[in-house]
Amino acid sequence: MMAAESTAVYVYGIVPADVEAQPHATGVGDPPGEVTVVRHGEIAALVSTLDPDRPLGTPTDLRAHEELLDGSAAVTPVLPLRFGAVMTDTDAVESELLAANEDQFRAALDELEGRVQFVIRGRYIEDMILRELLDENPEAARLGDEIRGKPEDLTRDARIMLGEMINQAIEAKRAQDTHKVVSELEKLDALINQREPTHEEDAVHLAALIESAREQELEDTVRRLVADWDGRVELDLLGPMAAYDFVTKPAP
Repeated sequence: MMAAESTAVYVYGIVPADVEAQPHATGVGDPPGEVTVVRHGEIAALVSTLDPDRPLGTPTDLRAHEELLDGSAAVTPVLPLRFGAVMTDTDAVESELLAANEDQFRAALDELEGRVQFVIRGRYIEDMILRELLDENPEAARLGDEIRGKPEDLTRDARIMLGEMINQAIEAKRAQDTHKVVSELEKLDALINQREPTHEEDAVHLAALIESAREQELEDTVRRLVADWDGRVELDLLGPMAAYDFVTKPAP
């Protein structure tokens, strides 16, 4: 007799117990696992079976994890788990994850009811921000003129000094521009998490948790900021998505 094939259970996130898996919803794995629901009391977990011998971590896996959570967050509160959360079977999901954290999960889901996360990210347009910085800083402009057209090895010190001035100026601009965006989001009663910049020319990078009903107001706010910063900052609004920045991600 052949031994039964070994499987594990991948856990995506925690949702209210009345949630049903969407028909044909798929998750991580190759082939992608069918998403089902494990329930305990008033809470549940979105899961799929997984070959335990298959390594996780491909871009396709990460995309499947996020797409399932973000799609779920558009219709119901969801607590996202860390990517790569795997348990032995559905009994373990119910007893070791759901039952062991029932009160905490239920309270967190209540707080997320009717809210979704968006990410606002802006990046300075290089030529425009550099011109702005040089116009505001005569010493930086002087160094720029001194360097222009000369060999690098003869202007090394000046280039280093100018680079430091520009970096400091961009940091100051980033703080000012981020404050402007935060002030606008606070008018929407948003919870805000400022993210660290991922690029030296990032102008703003933050997550906002808002009421779903105010999504249009958020889009209008970002549209006004885009108009204000036309030609200076490229601004993007990403979402709705799961509340990655506003929950403590439990690990099984």
